[in-house]
Order: sequence, then C-alpha cells, then structure tokens
Amino acid sequence: MSAIAAHAGENRLRERIVDLGRSLFARGLTAGSSGNLSARVDDGWLLTPTNACLGELDPARLAKLDWQGRQLAGDAPSKEAFLHRAMYEERHAAGAIVHLHATHAAAVSCVAGLDHDDCLPPLTAYFVMKIGRLPLIPYHRPGDPALADAIRGLAGKHSAVLLANHGPVVSGNTLEAAVYAIEELEETAKLFLLLRNTPVKPLNTQQIAELKSAFRLDF
Repeated sequence: MSAIAAHAGENRLRERIVDLGRSLFARGLTAGSSGNLSARVDDGWLLTPTNACLGELDPARLAKLDWQGRQLAGDAPSKEAFLHRAMYEERHAAGAIVHLHATHAAAVSCVAGLDHDDCLPPLTAYFVMKIGRLPLIPYHRPGDPALADAIRGLAGKHSAVLLANHGPVVSGNTLEAAVYAIEELEETAKLFLLLRNTPVKPLNTQQIAELKSAFRLDF
C-alpha cells in the first residue's frame, strides 16, 4: 500500500471512530468521559484520548501509538491504553477493541457468585456467535498494570472479557465488528438481569456446537 493510500485509509478510520463513538454515546451505551475505542493502522494504532467524551471526539485529536506504547501523535491516550495493547498482543487478528462501562454489562460485573470462566449464559444464538464464552477478570483498580497481565492470560482464547466491577473489553476483526459484539453483550446482560428470578433455558451443548460448526467460531 502506498503512503498516500495508507494515509487516506487512516483518515477514514479516524472518522469512523468518531461516528461510532457518537452513536454509542447517543444511545446511552457510554456516559461522560467513560469508555474508549481503538483500531489498528499500518504503522501503529489509534486510541481515543484520556478524559474524552465518545460523543464529542475530534478525528484529528485521536491518540496514535506504536506497538511499544509510545505516543506518535494526537492528544494524550486513554489511561486504559494498556488494556487495548494487551489484547492486541494476544489477538493478532484483532483490528479494533471497544471498552465501555455500559449499564447492564457493568451491573452484571458487580453480581456475586458469577462463574469466572463463563459469566453470562448462552441465552441467544447471537451472543454465542459474537461473544462466545465471556470470562470474568477479578477486580483491579483502574490503571493497575496487573490488569494487563490478567487480560493476556485470557485474550488468546477469548475475544471478550468482563472486568469485575468495571465493564467489558471486546475485540473484533474490524471496528464495526467490535462495536456490534459489545452491543450484543450489553443486550444479553440486560436479558440476564431481567430474567434473574425466572427459570431460563439457555442454548445447550449441541446447539452451541452447531453454531460453532456453521459459523466457524473459534472459542
């Protein structure tokens, strides 16, 4: 790819980050300055700035970093940059990562007694297709570097994780795929909470196996 084409592609991606950030904010999937989006480019990766509202991003001010974590351009990156970098390092096919404090997923992250290996049941086929199994990472304070190590221990096998008392981190091959997956996770979290006092019938092992085969899922 020529330098001109790469530059044009990066500019389009910057605009798409802004568009999707605005959409997530407008629909109440993030609030205030919470949440962050990132995406790979040819010579590094883009990340929303620290203390930035996803509804008011400026494409020219997105942080750009190299794979050693050094900032190349833009405003100061999100303080949770290490979460994204850890997942990229384990998931080489990931083109983008989304981290939100969406209400229902964050609420599930505070529930006692969750299965740390798979903290949301397979209530719908689309949750299985877009998320698969969702492990819970034990609580770490915001900015704790140990959280990156915890993510590395799981990200190789899982495209998404739920941070206890915090929220989800979801990767995708593209920015759109990551956004759609985290939206599906939020809807499943909502269903899980709505059905807490109701007997439920999640998808069974055979049904999940059929989905894995039909859609070539790798979890």
